[in-house]
Amino acid sequence: MDIGAPELIIILIIVIVIFGVGRVGKLGGELGKSLREFRKGLQGDDADKPAGTASTATTSTANPSPAAPAEPHDKQPMG
Repeated sequence: MDIGAPELIIILIIVIVIFGVGRVGKLGGELGKSLREFRKGLQGDDADKPAGTASTATTSTANPSPAAPAEPHDKQPMG
């Protein structure tokens, strides 16, 4: 059983009569928004980031982090 254009038009008219034009418009917008969010979720977290950012943290060579203080060399091992 195939659903053609006339059947879809009849279904659309029934939905508009039941819910009203404004409500059907909202539902269509919400459906489109949901589909966009679903596709973003399928693409992964990298799609949400701007193109210039990396997915892992990197350190800058211009401002290196301070090194941990070294232990004094005058300590002798006990034993």
